[in-house]
Amino acid sequence: MHIPSSMLNGAICPVTVAVGIAGTGLAVYYARKSDDQPSAMKFSAVTAMVFALQMLNFSVQNGTSGHLMGSVLAMALLGVPYAIISMAVVLTVQSVFFADGGINALGANVINMAFIGVGVAGVIFEALKRMSVPKNISLAITACVSIMAASIACSLEVAAAGAVSLNKVLPAMLSVHALIAIGEIAITVAILAGLFAYQRMFKANQAMLSIAAFVFACIAAMLSPFASNFPDGLEYVSERLAFMSFSGVNAGALFPDYHASFIANQGLSTICAGLAGVAIVSIVAQMAAHGIKLVRDRK
Repeated sequence: MHIPSSMLNGAICPVTVAVGIAGTGLAVYYARKSDDQPSAMKFSAVTAMVFALQMLNFSVQNGTSGHLMGSVLAMALLGVPYAIISMAVVLTVQSVFFADGGINALGANVINMAFIGVGVAGVIFEALKRMSVPKNISLAITACVSIMAASIACSLEVAAAGAVSLNKVLPAMLSVHALIAIGEIAITVAILAGLFAYQRMFKANQAMLSIAAFVFACIAAMLSPFASNFPDGLEYVSERLAFMSFSGVNAGALFPDYHASFIANQGLSTICAGLAGVAIVSIVAQMAAHGIKLVRDRK
């Protein structure tokens, strides 16, 4: 669901960037006041895991693929404020180092997958918890709603940019992402069930849980060559509806399309790019976590 640079144009770009910056700043404000503070190691590992899992596109019908968005996964492990920051880190690294999502569309992608994906999920999850709905069912419902809410926001943005009319893009996005949501539910519930079972079985602290999440990230990166090559939901819809293309900001990326260009073997190139991404995301997330801690400690 990463909006590329060619799909947004005009005032929608600076507006979404401004909202993205302001929203991330607000998340930092609430993160430093939160009573539930993940360690820098846990924040880094979970963020890297979300990045790597997003590389694993899975096929859905009509030659389309989807991938984990990860907003609910991050929310369940980090809490809402830190999950928003985590998703913002992932999206920024993807845009800058992998050309996945345009620079001018970064604000929109942060709004869709961080603010809406995590924020809506957090509100619904808390409501379901108050209603004593079983945790796995709550996570499944929340994961589904987060995908559908993000796809609605994405539709509104590309329509506002003039790429396509809303009455065409909205039903198309909702129909394809309803299928992708099934994969989001399955991956989210399975990963969380595995991590929580590991935590209970070994009485794992934050450090041990962080190691498990980081192992998941590395495994996902190494499995990335086996991901589906079909276009993802947004790409599929844009091809089907022939979105108008704009001249967005195309910055040179170190690992374009998740490939290390200096490695000839395609599979090995993807693995190396994925592992490099895990390392980059881990470093950036560590810096972000320590920055929040420094601000918190000064208060």
